Amino acid sequence: MSMLQQKTAAYEAIDTLRREGRFPSCNVDPGQLEKATDGFMADMRRLQSEAAWKLGGLYLLPELIQSVLRTDAGELMDDPSLPAGQKLRMTRALGRQSGMLQLTESFVDLLSPIITELSERNGRDTRVLELAAGAGSLSLALGRAAMDGQLACRVTGTDIVEAYTLAAQQDAMQEGIPAEFRTLDACRMDTLEQGSADLVVIAQSLHHFSPGQLALMIHGAKEAGASAFIGLDGYRSLLLAAGVPLVAAMQGIWEFALDGLTSARKFYTEPELDAVAEIATAGRNHLVLTRWPLTLLFVRFDGIRATEASLEYA
Repeated sequence: MSMLQQKTAAYEAIDTLRREGRFPSCNVDPGQLEKATDGFMADMRRLQSEAAWKLGGLYLLPELIQSVLRTDAGELMDDPSLPAGQKLRMTRALGRQSGMLQLTESFVDLLSPIITELSERNGRDTRVLELAAGAGSLSLALGRAAMDGQLACRVTGTDIVEAYTLAAQQDAMQEGIPAEFRTLDACRMDTLEQGSADLVVIAQSLHHFSPGQLALMIHGAKEAGASAFIGLDGYRSLLLAAGVPLVAAMQGIWEFALDGLTSARKFYTEPELDAVAEIATAGRNHLVLTRWPLTLLFVRFDGIRATEASLEYA
């Protein structure tokens, strides 16, 4: 299951770059942070490949598979020329797929402990901000949980595509769900009001962004005064590389099925997310965990140690 994670070769590459003084600092302007992180990841992947070839045997086979699978191609959903109606159709298909696979329910379960911890510590509802929310299936699910009294939170879902946020807001109003939606560039959180979010979340979308853009999100969440950042995405593996496009094809939308194939080839490995989080925060107060079929990135900014206990608080 974990052969594509390439942890031994990956951490050898990270250690080499660290020893050579080539591990970037977050203490730069956003443009430099993005460029430095993307450059580091390119170097890391190159050195990882070299390390795998030197290690040989069982380390080399995954690297050969990686060389075939890995892609930087963009999803059709992210194509600016694609009509908004088609984009909305595809993101709604993703929401249906997540519901069918009970992923949305799993996301709520994974987020509930930290939401409860922050609410009890702050003595008020936890302000949850979702980035790249698409048609809002997760934000709406969190809003339903708040409405039913299961969670003490106020939810704001955001996306750069206005058609998504308008549709999600309409869904929330029709169901009476206490969730708000607004248009926001996930990489430009400097436009947020300071202290407007306690927990910043991004689910099923990490692979849509470059390493530098992920670093901007994490750094932006910290600068906006959030207590924590959680990223959830597919676990990079051969099983999901085959399974994601097959499940996506069940929606009967060829563009969505093609995006499923591209997405599965772009999921980040645990060492890659580990490095991005350290670059973005200039620290090690984060965890990268496997919650099959998901990878979970948990970063804390509030001085409390990031531990698995925080994710089991409730």
